[in-house]
Amino acid sequence: MKLQPSQRSLIIASFAAIYFIWGSTYLFNYFAIQDIPPFLMAGSRFLVAGAILYAITWSQGAAHPTRRQWRSAARMGFLFLTLGTGGTVWAEQWVDTGIAALIIAFQPLMVVFMLWLLFAKRPSLMILAGVALGVAGMVLLVGQQRFVTDRDTMIGMLVILGSMTSWCYGSVTLNKANLPENRLQSSAIQMIMGGGILLVLALISGDGQRFDPALLSWKAGLSWLFLVVFGSLVAFSAFTYLLQHVSPDRVATSNYVNPVVALFLGWAFNEELITQQSILAALLMLAGVFFINSRLQVKGKPPAAGGAGRPVRRRKALRAVG
Repeated sequence: MKLQPSQRSLIIASFAAIYFIWGSTYLFNYFAIQDIPPFLMAGSRFLVAGAILYAITWSQGAAHPTRRQWRSAARMGFLFLTLGTGGTVWAEQWVDTGIAALIIAFQPLMVVFMLWLLFAKRPSLMILAGVALGVAGMVLLVGQQRFVTDRDTMIGMLVILGSMTSWCYGSVTLNKANLPENRLQSSAIQMIMGGGILLVLALISGDGQRFDPALLSWKAGLSWLFLVVFGSLVAFSAFTYLLQHVSPDRVATSNYVNPVVALFLGWAFNEELITQQSILAALLMLAGVFFINSRLQVKGKPPAAGGAGRPVRRRKALRAVG
């Protein structure tokens, strides 16, 4: 079907959003946690964004979720946002934003392992080659002298690996969760529950006591606002729109672009060092992701435009919330 000029422009704008906005969230997370403790920052961000998104779906006539759906949302929100995003944000206190993004780029390779171990879905030789490239890149990345000699950085990188593992497990089990058919409402209640759990952790860890609104800088405040409005609402809406109009395999190309954007922004605006070893590691890891995604493409028609249901599940993890 031939696209109208307005629809083509909206698709281009949506790709720009998931490429560049999601790629920039690593840097804005870092800016925000300079004045807002990590769990408090991430929790309040997701709770506010989720509440806004829920209000939008309610105004459009969506039915209220059932208790069972709220319980499922709590589980998935915990995997995706409390552990997945919250852990990464916490680790950015010691790990460069670009390096954090590169580690997260390992996600599609981790999904392959989980599908193999949990569901006996044996990967092809091409996918195994992609995994091998990705593992080699990860070894090069984390094996740099400036990382292995810094205890806090190594702990932070291990936490990000754990966060990515949680996100991947959520990705491969999401299709079994009892969530609302309305994709926006499903994401909204996951953000509400995941953000709520993060706020509980903020209270337990003392983040709330450490936060002084009087000391909040304009830079941290605007970064938090950017994450709510653009990182969660705009970019996620763009992501949902793309899943309705183009192949999910094309949407997954954000896995290649986000780390590059994060690396550049960290270098340009946060004085982060990009070594030749980091560049080589990035090339190997992204090549591995390319090999995997190119072999996991599913033939057939993309989901119908404008549908309210969740997209057809693919054997790969598409980023759900920025």
